[in-house]
Amino acid sequence: MELQFLGHACFLLTDGTYRVLTDPFLTGNPLAAVSADEAAADFIFVTHGHSDHTGDAVSIARRTGATVCCTVDLADGLFDPADVKVQAGNLGGRIPMPFGSAKFFQAIHGSGVLGCLSCGFIFELGGKKIYHAGDTALMTDMALLAEENIDVALLPIGDVFTMGPEDALRAVKMIRPKLVVPMHYNTFPPIAQDADAFAAAVREAGFQAAVLHPGESLDI
Repeated sequence: MELQFLGHACFLLTDGTYRVLTDPFLTGNPLAAVSADEAAADFIFVTHGHSDHTGDAVSIARRTGATVCCTVDLADGLFDPADVKVQAGNLGGRIPMPFGSAKFFQAIHGSGVLGCLSCGFIFELGGKKIYHAGDTALMTDMALLAEENIDVALLPIGDVFTMGPEDALRAVKMIRPKLVVPMHYNTFPPIAQDADAFAAAVREAGFQAAVLHPGESLDI
């Protein structure tokens, strides 16, 4: 099971058979590790409708034949009209997938599409559980994730538009994952952060952390 960071909130999860891409903001991302023309995917999960998360989802889906997975409202408002394959769900729902499953978990954030809720995802893939928080503020609902036995938590730390390092550390203490990987930072000046300092604070709190630069990957 491999996790590759492609920049911002975009990750590629692979189990040797299926390729799961999240929030593929590549075009216009100064830190993107690959171009939209290079990105591979069987499934593309989009947490909400802001352009730095929908990104190149449509163009990649059209080129690769990948299925876009998102909330019902985001599908209705953006992806169904784009004539790509869509798998829709909604908050609290778990959808079976060929690679395992994906559960829609609530996020506190705007969406960019009228009436659409933001979300995160809990992936079951390659015998692991990966929580992609999407863009979210700190919320007490994260304490529920401690019962999910999360292997890897992908958490935003950029502040301004999402939770910052201090709140992300509080989230770690509620989620209690085996490993934390920060995301959604340094792409633009307003969200510049010291990811190494955050990782050090996570370790000081008794958890494991890994800082991935765009293009880097790890086996989990």
